[in-house]
Amino acid sequence: NRDRIGIVGDNGVGKSTLLNIIDGELALTDGILEIGETVKIGYFSQEIRGLDENKRMINFLEEVASAAHNNSGENISIVNLLEQFLFPRSSHGTLISKLSGGEKKRLYLLKILLLQPNVLLLDEPTNDLDIATLTVLENFLGSFPGAVLTVSHDRYFINRVATKVLEIAPEGSTEFLGDYDYYVEKKEEVQAESNSSENGEPIESLAQQDFTAQKEAQKNRRKVEREIKACEEKLADLEAKIAALLLEMQENTADFVKLGELQAEIDLFNDEKDEIEMTLLEAMEELENL
Repeated sequence: NRDRIGIVGDNGVGKSTLLNIIDGELALTDGILEIGETVKIGYFSQEIRGLDENKRMINFLEEVASAAHNNSGENISIVNLLEQFLFPRSSHGTLISKLSGGEKKRLYLLKILLLQPNVLLLDEPTNDLDIATLTVLENFLGSFPGAVLTVSHDRYFINRVATKVLEIAPEGSTEFLGDYDYYVEKKEEVQAESNSSENGEPIESLAQQDFTAQKEAQKNRRKVEREIKACEEKLADLEAKIAALLLEMQENTADFVKLGELQAEIDLFNDEKDEIEMTLLEAMEELENL
């Protein structure tokens, strides 16, 4: 089963509670929960869990993979997976405690992958994610062979990954067989019918207005993401040029005229770096507000 279900609804209706019940962290107070014998759940929660910060990345993952290997008989290359999750080989021996928040999120996701679940629960997975980690997550979900249930307020993320939407409300739940755009369209139809029955003629519903706003925001988001990528590429190029000039300075320590010329070039590159970094910071702040 490769269902991709996006769970939506107002705050407090029980979306995260539903995931916690499925994962067995909360007991049902009413009703019946049936989980098949072959179901193996992986839970990507809002809070990073189960990372031993006193261990180095590769050693920790080797232990996780060893347990998974013993259960499944499948051999997994930790080095290759770390590189796929944007960890260069030079970083594989890093203590987990030294990782940034985004890196820990990627490592947490990688740990879940190594446990080889066939049902994946995601609770607000895009919270506090940088673009690199979000890209890794989306690629991972694209190739994940099992079912995915995700709770998220990020409508663009749900639209990219979900093939079904489950709306939870105080009066019950409703399933929509499509992505988030389809869900919004169906909600708009219901709202239009309600407006028509109340006023005698249909008017533009809040759902339709929301759908239009989402499309425009999605377009703006892609534009800002492209700008961020361009800034990052320019910064990498400038850093490479500065590194080459510093190396050249080391080779000409006795030539003060040459050293002055090289330093002037470095200063110009640093000025350009400052401008690009400012543009990058503004773009990242804009992206967070979209």
